[in-house]
Amino acid sequence: MENNRNYFVAIALSVLVLIGWQFLYISPKIERERAAAQMEQAAQPSTPATTQAGDGATPGSVPAASSGTSLPAGDTAAVAAQTREQALASSGRISIDTPSLSGSINLAGGRLDDLMLKEYHEQVDPSSPRIRLFNPASQADGYFAEVGFVSETPDMRVPGPDTVWQAAPNQTLTPFNPVTLTWENGTGLTFTRQISVDEHYMFSYADTVANTGDAPVDVSTYGRVTRFYKPKIAGIYVLHEGLIGVVGEEGLQEIKYAAVEEEPLIQPGHATAGWMGITDKYWAAAVIPQGGTGFNTRFAHFTDGRARYQTDFKADAQTIAPSASETITTRVFAGAKEVPVIDGYKTKFDILKFDLMIDWGWFFFFTKPMFWLIDFFYKLFGNFGVSILISTVIVKTLFYPLANKSYRSMANMKKVQPKLEELKTKHADDRMALQAAMMELYKKEKINPVAGCWPVLLQIPVFFALYKVLYITIEMRHAPFFGWIHDLSAPDPTTIFNLFGLLPFSVPAAMMIGVWPIIMGITMFLQMRMNPTPPDPTQAMIFTWMPVVFTFMLATFPAGLVIYWAWNNTLSIVQQGIIMKRQGVKVELWDNLAGLFKRKKNPV
Repeated sequence: MENNRNYFVAIALSVLVLIGWQFLYISPKIERERAAAQMEQAAQPSTPATTQAGDGATPGSVPAASSGTSLPAGDTAAVAAQTREQALASSGRISIDTPSLSGSINLAGGRLDDLMLKEYHEQVDPSSPRIRLFNPASQADGYFAEVGFVSETPDMRVPGPDTVWQAAPNQTLTPFNPVTLTWENGTGLTFTRQISVDEHYMFSYADTVANTGDAPVDVSTYGRVTRFYKPKIAGIYVLHEGLIGVVGEEGLQEIKYAAVEEEPLIQPGHATAGWMGITDKYWAAAVIPQGGTGFNTRFAHFTDGRARYQTDFKADAQTIAPSASETITTRVFAGAKEVPVIDGYKTKFDILKFDLMIDWGWFFFFTKPMFWLIDFFYKLFGNFGVSILISTVIVKTLFYPLANKSYRSMANMKKVQPKLEELKTKHADDRMALQAAMMELYKKEKINPVAGCWPVLLQIPVFFALYKVLYITIEMRHAPFFGWIHDLSAPDPTTIFNLFGLLPFSVPAAMMIGVWPIIMGITMFLQMRMNPTPPDPTQAMIFTWMPVVFTFMLATFPAGLVIYWAWNNTLSIVQQGIIMKRQGVKVELWDNLAGLFKRKKNPV
């Protein structure tokens, strides 16, 4: 039993260290990075505009892969002293109206720079503002996606960032009504762009280039996502926020804002499949080159004029013969990272590893099935909290044979406790002989002395997977439970220090110890009292205070995770109690609880 307790203590201390690291290091780090981001945004430079016509090349651009021509580096215009509404009104636009999106396309550059997510709000309150993903480049929070052309033929004009496309008046882009834009360069090239959108978040740019001249021309397409500010980020190891992409055989590229600031230009190798963009916790924007077409990618932080972050690609040149035309399709994703939608796009459009847009992490083989299990029950019962409770039962059922074996082994350990005490007395001066005798006893009674640690070990990957699911998936965002829990992905909003809201004052974040963390602490305390108190004073102290420490630590975690832990503890108590009774072993819980209130005798 002593070995068993040592394993429990070692595992518990390991978990305690991880949670302490989250509480003492990660949380302050998040606050520091948020403050730094706000200061950086406030200090954003505002030098005069230095834009160019034609292909939109700027001093911050890099050479193209083949011919030395330039891919647009991004707008260098200063932040304009105008409102968002004035910025939108300053250029011709085509309205966007879908079940998921509203906004407009800027005819200058055919740019997506005005996009709002209809189904998502900034706060739990449905009357709070909806999420705005894109904003015009002239705004401090400018953010857009753009598809254009780069000329590979000297002095050949092609549509780029400054090109004003022509469109029929009063058009509205809907899932059932694509829009058509046209532009002619005046020297034999006609560009016809058809933009379509589905009911979710995928835009398709079908660009047809017709050569009516008498000589062949070479053109390349490009796509870019450009952001003029650094958003507030969580800054923790379980989630990537920043520049992202999948580039052929080089695979997933996750580049943090700080990394690209340190190394302003990161260029993976040439590829023929992939995608690239910028991701937030719940939202993302990405450009997807035409499948089978070679391209070069870069992840950049430009500081010429206005500082900006940009992810882009430049496709290999295509030759358009005289009297011929070519159609090139580029897709743009802009919206919420909903799991079935992202997975559906991966399959429908054969986009290489597009599901990695959602940060499932290294243990995706465990995390993703956990999400699908929770989501399955959510579709049946309509409540993610209930789904977590049912999923916990399913997981414990799957692991029941192993847990049952572990608890039986623990019960058998209690049965042979008197024999172990006899051996300790018999071999008090010979530790080697004691160990040999104990091993012989375990073998005779068919006991695995380390089996008791399995219930705890099994809980750790489930705990991590659920934490990841709650933290990264948008489906859990603002998902209510019952009562005061309106967002399972946020901590319990109540606290004992103002009597759970009965007293009219707020308390510091460090003192937010809500109802569910307290319930979790009580269940953890009861589970630990199922076993005798360790005789070693240090272990006994850990045994006593660990539930209290975990209550404070887990109070900062998502409420859904705390509810899971409390429910899992309850199920474990019931399971362990039943098994111990079947094995004829006394359940120590009631004696241990009664012992807390007995007056201890002073030693003589």
